[in-house]
Amino acid sequence: MVSYLSKFGYEPAKVRKNDYWYLSPLRNENTPSFKIDRSINRWYDHGIGKGGNLVDFGILYFGCSVAELLEKLGGDFSFQQPIIARPLVAKKQSKITILGTAEINSYILLNYLRQRKIDINIAVEYCREIHFKMDDKTYFAIGFKNDSGGYELRNRYFKSSSFPKDITTIRNGLNNLHVSVFEGFFDFLSYLTSFRFLGTKGCDFVILNSLSLFEKGRPFLEQHNRASLYLDNDAAGQNCSSLALSLSDIYKDESSLYKGYKDVNEWLVNK
Repeated sequence: MVSYLSKFGYEPAKVRKNDYWYLSPLRNENTPSFKIDRSINRWYDHGIGKGGNLVDFGILYFGCSVAELLEKLGGDFSFQQPIIARPLVAKKQSKITILGTAEINSYILLNYLRQRKIDINIAVEYCREIHFKMDDKTYFAIGFKNDSGGYELRNRYFKSSSFPKDITTIRNGLNNLHVSVFEGFFDFLSYLTSFRFLGTKGCDFVILNSLSLFEKGRPFLEQHNRASLYLDNDAAGQNCSSLALSLSDIYKDESSLYKGYKDVNEWLVNK
């Protein structure tokens, strides 16, 4: 459930041991009352008095029957339980050990990039195929390296990161004139895919890898004359943008580019 909600842009407002609290994705509210117990992978919305498993959530979220939900999904099995979700549920603090890195050549990973409309050459330039171990099992994913040597890890069924967690800075510009800021690396790759003709010279990039790392990125960001913010069009992303705008006039909110979409990648996929 936690991984699936993240796919739709919902991140927990607070975490207490195995309890993940959200602003309800099923209705509008100002106080988080939608809870996921990650130890059993079940959710409960205290505002409507309903809960259940992933399928129960899908029926309410899409407003359909089980049969309609299956028909809606068709051949897309992304709504099923992620194939490596069980270890995440069984052990909250799952340790990820990087076994090796290589150029991305897995058909599964390349196909995942194509589904998200990412230019393969751009992905290969900035990402690696990462093989890692977690809970005595081995997996592979697209890896995006941060400034401390850790990796953001993504495949169709999995979203996590290896230790240590950090921002990623990419320095291309001259005299700190301009920096573009992204919440996650798929938005960064989507931007480069959409604007290939611009290239990257003359602009630095910061990928936060988590909104909680915005403060850590500020010293580098505020060395620049302009910082363009391409954060998600959700409450968390826009709150972060509003905070940045209140801190300095170097920050510019660029989310109008993908107005009507959750983020840069969703805009790219649908445009």
